Amino acid sequence: MFRRNYYCLVAGLKEYSRDADTKGFDAPTVIAEIKEGVSGRDRRAVALLYTYYDVENIANMRAGREHFSVLGNLSREEAEEELASPSRLPASLCRVVAAYNAADKDTGSDYEDIDTSLPFERNMFAAYYALCAKSGSKFMRSWGDFDRTLRNVSAAFASRKLSLPVSEAIIGSGYIEDALARSSAADFGIKGELSYIDQVMTAVDGDMSMVDKEKRMDDIRWDMSVELTEMNYCDIDFLLGYLVRINVIHRWTVLDPEHGREMLRKLVASFVAAGSGENVA
Repeated sequence: MFRRNYYCLVAGLKEYSRDADTKGFDAPTVIAEIKEGVSGRDRRAVALLYTYYDVENIANMRAGREHFSVLGNLSREEAEEELASPSRLPASLCRVVAAYNAADKDTGSDYEDIDTSLPFERNMFAAYYALCAKSGSKFMRSWGDFDRTLRNVSAAFASRKLSLPVSEAIIGSGYIEDALARSSAADFGIKGELSYIDQVMTAVDGDMSMVDKEKRMDDIRWDMSVELTEMNYCDIDFLLGYLVRINVIHRWTVLDPEHGREMLRKLVASFVAAGSGENVA
C-alpha cells in the first residue's frame, strides 16, 4: 500500500521541539498542526489515537469525576453531549454509550450483546481497542495491542491487591489475558512472555510511590513508541509514535513540570542525534 511521507511537516516538528523548552510547550497546537498536515486517511489514524482520551473523558463524566483531558478529539461540551446522546464517536463506542443509557432507563433490549453489568469504562475501552485492532495503520494496531496489555497487567495486579475478581478487569482475549484471569502464580505465569512484561510487573507491583510507578509506566510507553517506529521516517507511523511521546510530555508538564521538561529534553535529543534525519525515532 502506498505510504505518504511528510518531510516538511517532520522538519517543522524538529524545529518546534528544539525551541519548545524556551518558548513553551503546547501539545494541542502540535496535534492540530499534524492533523492539518496529513491526508484524510492518515488524519483518521491520528483521530483514533486521540479517541483514547475521548473514552477516558466520557468515562470520567459518567463516573462523576472532574478530570478532563484536552487531548481528546471532543471538547468538554461535545463529550457531555456524547454521554447524553452519542453521535460523534465511532459507531461501536456510540453503541456502548447508548446501551448504558438504555440500561439506566431499563430499556436495553436492543443492546443484549453488551453486558452492562460490567463497568462502563471497561466496555468502552474494549470497544476502543477493537477499533485499533482493525485500523489501517500498522502503528495503531500494534500500539493498541501493547496498550491493552499494559492496562490489563496493571489492572490484574491492582485487582489482586484489592481482592477483586481479576477476570472482570481484563479486556480482550489471548494467552496473556487468559493467564491474568486464571493464574494464581505471583507473576500470573507471564514473566518473560513479552519484552516489556517484566518492566511492567516491576512498575505496578513494587513498593515505590504512585508517582514513581506512573513515571515507570510512561517510560515503557515512550520506549515502545520508539521501538514501533524505528524503521519509519516521515510517514504516518513515525508521526503517531511522535504524538505518543508528545502525550507523555503533556501529562508530566501538568503533573510534574520538571519531569515534563526532562522528557521534552529527551525528545529534543532524539532529533539532534538523528542528524541527517535517518532513524529519527
